[in-house]
Amino acid sequence: MLKTTKKSRFIFVPVFLSVAFVLLISYSLSRSNEAPEKEENKENKEVVRHAENTKCFTCHGERKYTMFNKDSSETITRLMPSQYFIDTLAFYNGTHSSFKCSDCHSADYELSAPHNGELRFEAMPSCIDCHGGDPEYAKFHFEEIEEQVKKSVHIQGCSDKFSCWRCHDPHTYKSTAQNPESIKDLVAYNNAMCLKCHSNSVNYMLMSDESSPNLIKQHEWLPNQASHFKSVRCIECHTALSNDSVLVAHQVLPKDKAIKKCAECHSSDSRLMHTLYKFKAKERRNEQGFFNGAILEESYVIGANRNYYLNVVSIAIFILVVGGIFIHAILRFTLKKKK
Repeated sequence: MLKTTKKSRFIFVPVFLSVAFVLLISYSLSRSNEAPEKEENKENKEVVRHAENTKCFTCHGERKYTMFNKDSSETITRLMPSQYFIDTLAFYNGTHSSFKCSDCHSADYELSAPHNGELRFEAMPSCIDCHGGDPEYAKFHFEEIEEQVKKSVHIQGCSDKFSCWRCHDPHTYKSTAQNPESIKDLVAYNNAMCLKCHSNSVNYMLMSDESSPNLIKQHEWLPNQASHFKSVRCIECHTALSNDSVLVAHQVLPKDKAIKKCAECHSSDSRLMHTLYKFKAKERRNEQGFFNGAILEESYVIGANRNYYLNVVSIAIFILVVGGIFIHAILRFTLKKKK
């Protein structure tokens, strides 16, 4: 059996520490090299994606495009149809900016320009095709939204023509419902989706055999039309209420079932608290103070902006006035009787 001397122990300790130090430095360097590689791969993918999309935006990101005929050596210029024009700035600021065009569209589009007409008949993915059953997007409850859409008047009336894309342009879509910077901007953004068809006779004809309705005439019963159109979304009156788990109600009702009672919004239990201001209201809901404080921050809604303390004071003043009149009447009657 070997015995360690004091001298051997004296040599072993610094050697062991040196080896441990070298291994630690080596491990740290290897980890530090991994991070730049991952970051570099990410940057490379971003460059590739941007380059591939640029090929598409060369035509679809411009208001006009050119074609060259090899047989006649002639170049012609055409206007890009509005439905095929993509605002590149809006795309890269949108929710789907991290995707390549070929992630949703067939790679065959790259083979020819102008594209083969048959490609236009390809089935495009819907929201549920990508987001359904995915734990990462579970908080948005796409399955519930899908069920609401199936009950919508749009599906019931023209199911073979209607899709998510009719309202939500995937190229420029932005999710602003939960944390809107401005309620009026949110209203304008959402109403533009409806007006894309309901105020455009050409787009409306693609979905219906009927002529486009006159929105002003259809809403002639509504007082202060301009003010309402700027302050609330179409869906506030034209959808069935949904639970708080869904960002925006998607079950669009037939026009004969649209809300027309003023008290639905102009009351302490304003419908707006369950639709347009639902998330602000959820964060700031309390038992006293302003019932609809979330609404008060943005606009004044008659009947909806009420305060608990002002209500109590108003009732107290009313009781005192009525009581004063009653006492005054009794005193006058008593004095008159004595005379």
